[in-house]
Amino acid sequence: MPPEEMPFPEDRDEELLRVIRHAPEGDLRAFEQLVLRYQNRILADCRYLTHDGNSAEDLAQEVFVKAYFGLAGFEGRSTFRHWLQRIKVHHCLNHLKRREVAPVADREIETVEDRKRVHDVLDAMPGTLRVPLVMRDMDELSYDEIAVALGIGLSAVKMRIKRARDLFRRLYAGEAELARGTSEA
Repeated sequence: MPPEEMPFPEDRDEELLRVIRHAPEGDLRAFEQLVLRYQNRILADCRYLTHDGNSAEDLAQEVFVKAYFGLAGFEGRSTFRHWLQRIKVHHCLNHLKRREVAPVADREIETVEDRKRVHDVLDAMPGTLRVPLVMRDMDELSYDEIAVALGIGLSAVKMRIKRARDLFRRLYAGEAELARGTSEA
């Protein structure tokens, strides 16, 4: 197949780039010709690279916008097609990184929200239940160590921790409401 019949002859790109560079401001006809030449390939590549069919059209459009505004920096050391492909690859990779960061941020927000909720539930519990629960489940003290530290019997410690866990579950699930400072022993 002769070069002039190839689907993307490089000399046609060079000619369009010359027209674009000398076109009056706002005349996008030559650039639109480049877009028409490459839009299907860029769109398919964006879809393939990101596995995100919903965003592929937006990504492809953004690639062409970047190319348009970056034309002044295109030095011609590679073909326009290769330059456009590099823009597309970098843009799609950045999209994937942003997409990966979003779930991580969502997980971090959930973790912070969970911690705040645990804190709020513990704050809502009476001290007689909260203190032994924290000593056992957070500080990992034995029942005997808690009994000695609080100056109460071993059976009282076990009973308070059981009640505290039950109350914590109900409060966390929203099944119970408890005013701060209410005593329960």
